[in-house]
Amino acid sequence: MSDQVSSSQAERASALAAEIRAISGKFKRKLREQGGQNDLRPSQVSVLLRLERDGPSAVSSLARAEGMRPQSMSAIITSLLEAGLVSGFPDPDDGRQTLMSLSRKCQKLLKDGRAARQDWLTATIQKKLSSQEQEKLAAAVNLLARLIED
Repeated sequence: MSDQVSSSQAERASALAAEIRAISGKFKRKLREQGGQNDLRPSQVSVLLRLERDGPSAVSSLARAEGMRPQSMSAIITSLLEAGLVSGFPDPDDGRQTLMSLSRKCQKLLKDGRAARQDWLTATIQKKLSSQEQEKLAAAVNLLARLIED
């Protein structure tokens, strides 16, 4: 009996894992749509978020952090410079290097995108879920947070 229980628990956990992965992918795409940054490639978004999180950085450091060749990172940075999303300034410690940072335009885009996603999600929760369902969602969010804790 114990083997049957553990087998059915394993099957249930596997089914839940598949459902969570599928829903989280759709959820992420929906949030991305609401943020209005659909014209940026994932590699560009990753670099922008790294600059936001870690602060100004040289192209070579960004390449190492993102696990890519400096030439590939240079191409990404060039496209972000052309879009006005990053700017460069001389490294005060090594004038031969240029540090890249987020432009004011990019900072505003990130802030506005987050606000748009927050507003959409808040309105959608209020519109589609009853108070009881919102309580269940809060409990589910707590469980999901436990799954990713270290």
